[in-house]
Amino acid sequence: MTSQKTTQDPTAKIKRFFASSQHSTPLLVIDLDVIAANFEVIKSGMPAADLFYAVKANPARPVLERLVALGSKFDAASVFEIEDCILAGAKPSDISFGNTIKKPADIERAFKLGVDLFAFDSAGELEKLAKLAPGSKVFCRILTENAGADWPLSRKFGCELDMAVELMEQAHALGLVAYGISFHVGSQQTDPGQWETALSRTAWVFSELKKRSIELAMINLGGGYPAHYRDDVPDFEEYAKAIEASLCKHFSDNRPSLMIEPGRAIAASAGVMQTEVVLVSEKRLDADRRWVFLDVGMFGGLAETMDEAIKYAFRTEKDGSPSGIVAIAGPTCDGMDVLYEQTAYKMPLDLAVGDLVWIDATGAYTATYSAVGFNGFDPLKVHCI
Repeated sequence: MTSQKTTQDPTAKIKRFFASSQHSTPLLVIDLDVIAANFEVIKSGMPAADLFYAVKANPARPVLERLVALGSKFDAASVFEIEDCILAGAKPSDISFGNTIKKPADIERAFKLGVDLFAFDSAGELEKLAKLAPGSKVFCRILTENAGADWPLSRKFGCELDMAVELMEQAHALGLVAYGISFHVGSQQTDPGQWETALSRTAWVFSELKKRSIELAMINLGGGYPAHYRDDVPDFEEYAKAIEASLCKHFSDNRPSLMIEPGRAIAASAGVMQTEVVLVSEKRLDADRRWVFLDVGMFGGLAETMDEAIKYAFRTEKDGSPSGIVAIAGPTCDGMDVLYEQTAYKMPLDLAVGDLVWIDATGAYTATYSAVGFNGFDPLKVHCI
């Protein structure tokens, strides 16, 4: 594998910010120029696709505003995200309500705001859309495998192929626009080949519906495009090439329009989190590792460390001195608040209480996962520069 080359050094501008004055921790700083650079790399890699930024990755107003200025569209998971996008300057017609589980009142509110593109994966959701968003464009999410994903998705979303055919036929009968098919191959997907299987399944649905005189117009390729954390991942160009090859194979010259929903690949490398060491301890006299407790943990925004799935890269102000294996944990009074115990992380042996630690590529799925008031801790602070 090669490293992800979507940006310049993502920390240079942020390093200057942290060095300029003291800041209370934990603090997440987002470099908006890196957001823009990542957007341009993805857009240039797949110019034929409409880029719908996955708002849930990082919904900070300055991030949304920068993306609006760049011409991005938006994948929203709630009516609240829809309202945030509109307040940031996005047109309702450039927003997709991509969650397949929506309250009736939220569908009605989104439709009144001008949103006319909705995801679904069940008959019950389709009935709500037909009643509360009549005439809208709808796309059905199908089940796909998540092999190769560091943060795989469950079977909570999507339906089997034969059901998707029946549902899209039903959508047409209900007066909705049977617009397309979507899938998601899993977040932080490290295998570009996973889109091949998903597109093969999508092509079958297109073919079956064409036999029923329903011509679909769109494929939503979903998200999953990875960020560079501790381990190398393929360049985005490799994903674009793999997807292009699969589209040529399964759709030839009769290619539908395309949507992609990058979130992590745009926002992750734009963020660096500054945190402070609260405690360094050992659990027994002959311990083979120390425990390093930080003032941010799983409940403070690092939820994707669950099962040590996403492996962040750490830097300390004492890097370069002798180091040893550590377990890393958060500050809360909860036994689940352990970031890494099995993965072999090393930190300087002279690391001490009050030392600063920086966690790179934390711009996505951190602030949005931060708990509100658990153990009395404030939510993660975010600053955009």
